[in-house]
This record gives sequence, C-alpha cells and structure tokens, in this order.
Amino acid sequence: MKIKFLIGKLYLFSFKIIRRILMIILKKQFKNYGNNFIFDPFSSFSYNTISVGNDVYIGPNATFSASVSQIKIGNKVLFGPNVTIMGGDHNIYEKGFYIFDVKEKKPENDLPVIIQDDVWIASNVTILKGVEIGTGSVIAAGSLVLNNVPKNTIVGGVPAKVLKNRFTKSELIEHRKLLKKRYNNT
Repeated sequence: MKIKFLIGKLYLFSFKIIRRILMIILKKQFKNYGNNFIFDPFSSFSYNTISVGNDVYIGPNATFSASVSQIKIGNKVLFGPNVTIMGGDHNIYEKGFYIFDVKEKKPENDLPVIIQDDVWIASNVTILKGVEIGTGSVIAAGSLVLNNVPKNTIVGGVPAKVLKNRFTKSELIEHRKLLKKRYNNT
C-alpha cells in the first residue's frame, strides 16, 4: 500500500515538473509577457497574437484564439478554468460560397480583446471579439461577454450585463488610496 502511495506521489511530482518545464518553453511563444506569468501549458493559445502583463494567472483548459487581431491582458489579472477568448469570427456573408470555403476576412471579422489591470475572470467565461474589460472588473462564472465592461463593475449572465459596481464612490476613493500607499512604498 505504501509503495502505491509513493508511486502516486512521484507521478504527481513528475507531472508538475513537466508542466513547469513546458510552461517555461511555451512562454516564449507569446507576443510578449511580463513577470510572474503562470498558465496551463496544455491549454490552447494563438501565442503570437497574445500580450500578457505582470502577475497574470490563466487557469487550466483555457482557449485564447485570435488569428489576425490581438489579445492584450494587463497586470494582476486572474482567469479561472475553462475561459475562452475569441478575437475573431468567420465571414458568413459571402454569397455563393459555403462558410467553410470563405477564406477572406473583413476588418470587422477580427477585432482586439483588451483586458485591463486588476481583473478577475471566473470559470467558464467566454469573451468575444472587440471587447474591452475595464480595470478592476469581475466577470461572473459562466458569463458570455459580448460588450465592453465598465471599470470596477461586476458583470454576469448570458449575455453579460452589469450586476453592480464593485465599490461605492467613497469606497473606490479609499481603495485607490490604499493601493497607492501599499504599492508605491515597495
């Protein structure tokens, strides 16, 4: 029984090492990235179209895809598991062609996705092309984000809508003062 337990522990340790090595190798494929960037190397990324800031965690089973447009992720951003970002779309309006056969894209088919600083995107969220998520926002689990998200709001639903502000005006002022005090003294 002890041997099976030890083999299991060794397997888990080996798997963690392999994941870490793959992450280090694959990190260089991103357009650019900052410090303390952690992601699941078994997720699916269009690496060369994705820019990532400092202190970013992308949970397992992510799919971030933009063949032409860019995906820009700010600093101190958290992604839960199973998050999908799609920066592009198919051109579905060409007459006389099956959608599968249409290779040319129009400018509106591929638009950037911008995620500003201090954002938490919970599990199973889908973000579509052309969306900008404002600083300090929270996206509730299972949401479909089709439109821009205002700063310091909590959004959720299908499609995602503003549920409430993260802080009152006075709380937001206090929050910003505390952030400035905490992070400018280091």
